[in-house]
Amino acid sequence: MARGNTRERIQQVAKELFIAQGVQRTSLQEIADRLGITKPALYYHFDSREELVRSIIVPLLDDGRDYLATVETDGETDARALLGGFFDFHYKHRDILMLAVREMTTLADLGLLETVTSWRERLGELLVGEDASLAARVRAVVALGGLADCAWAFSDVPADELRPVAVDAALSTLGLS
Repeated sequence: MARGNTRERIQQVAKELFIAQGVQRTSLQEIADRLGITKPALYYHFDSREELVRSIIVPLLDDGRDYLATVETDGETDARALLGGFFDFHYKHRDILMLAVREMTTLADLGLLETVTSWRERLGELLVGEDASLAARVRAVVALGGLADCAWAFSDVPADELRPVAVDAALSTLGLS
């Protein structure tokens, strides 16, 4: 079996177990057993649990960084488009985000929480301006947080049905409906 395929299988099984049981309650031995490999074989691909968690989170971080860079490069962005893209990002990564919600402490220990928090702050500034009033900044936080939560709270609803409703709610929160 190719190294890449085994690595991906390890990440998938680990992600499933981390979401179901939590990172700290999932042993590397349990992951290896579920895959039918030895623990040393797992260590061949990942030096530690932290490296494994980080590897699962990296696609979210890469996509988030790319999304924010695109929004900032575009300059003057329509609020509906910005919120739609924000929803799409969260919907695509809803399983990893569910893990993040359940494992905030673990992610904070890995330094990943600060990155995501800074993105949301920057998007809020793009929505309401850097010198916005407290009320406007609070509305931006509520709009972005609620929009993100909709992506995983309604995981049984298809994206094309959920997206317009969630984006409209965020716009309404911002007073832009």
